[in-house]
Amino acid sequence: MSFNKKTYTTILLVVYMVVATLYVAAELQRFHHFPTKPDRSLDILVVGDWGRRGLYNQSNVAHQMGKIGEKLDVDFIVSAGDNFYEDGLIDEEDPLFDESFTQVYTAKSLQKQWYSVLGNHDYRGNVLAQLSPALKQKDSKWLCLRSFIVNSGIVEFFFIDTTPFEDKYFTDEDHDYDWRGVLPREEYLSNLLKEVDMALEKSNATWKIVIGHHTIFSAGSHGNTQELIDQLLPILEAREVDLYINGHDHCLQHISSQNSQLQFLTSGGGSKAWRGEVNQWNPKEMQFYYDGQGFMTLRVTESDISVAFYDVFGEIIHSWSNSKYTHMDS
Repeated sequence: MSFNKKTYTTILLVVYMVVATLYVAAELQRFHHFPTKPDRSLDILVVGDWGRRGLYNQSNVAHQMGKIGEKLDVDFIVSAGDNFYEDGLIDEEDPLFDESFTQVYTAKSLQKQWYSVLGNHDYRGNVLAQLSPALKQKDSKWLCLRSFIVNSGIVEFFFIDTTPFEDKYFTDEDHDYDWRGVLPREEYLSNLLKEVDMALEKSNATWKIVIGHHTIFSAGSHGNTQELIDQLLPILEAREVDLYINGHDHCLQHISSQNSQLQFLTSGGGSKAWRGEVNQWNPKEMQFYYDGQGFMTLRVTESDISVAFYDVFGEIIHSWSNSKYTHMDS
């Protein structure tokens, strides 16, 4: 069978369209959440490791989040994973969802959109239930996906599913993990890293913030995550990401990088904390460590970004800010 030039060109075009369609379908899902304030500023609450039916000071942290959320008129809330302890959700009807989320975060200021990633404890349950749209029907503020992007104009948030990166979860004999949608693992991780790298490269936002459950660097009990250091960190540095925000270690923490502008922020104090395990760290990098409950706020403008950590009493215990020259500056 022979092809003339016109037929060959047509076939190439069809193949290109099919490949392009598959590629677009593989891209990270994107949401838009633009600032509504006149000055175009964006205020966000960040909390991780919380879902314990209000116990272990979860309700107290939620109360302070509500107060600070009202004061700042927050635009949305970020959950850094381990949303439901100890073993995620059983199914979409699991009462743990209401008892740990809807019935705890009741303040008016917290009835904004929640953007959530999965943690390792969530993977011990029914992952598909936690990702199900049925939960959003139960509570409209809930949104949880594996990996996705929230575009807010001046800042883009890249949410990354970090649990499948850790080797130890695949050999853990004490717990069962729901790997549906992840296997084959190598292909899943390869595609995810390519998508994240490409999305970061394409981003023209002034600020780029990456959010995952697991630590990259941490002085806490879990410590560093070597798989993320090896596979994800080089991308974040090459694409000039400003912040990496995580949970996992049940503490509040700020580590700066000596290799780039990247700041590592841990907000894992949503409930059970006070583990009493703190590792030695380079004082030039360790800006702040608090072995207790609390949460974090993030304020972003065209030229400035600022972070504050709050304890369970609603007191600011650490703050940090940075500025960038932009075309909007005079």
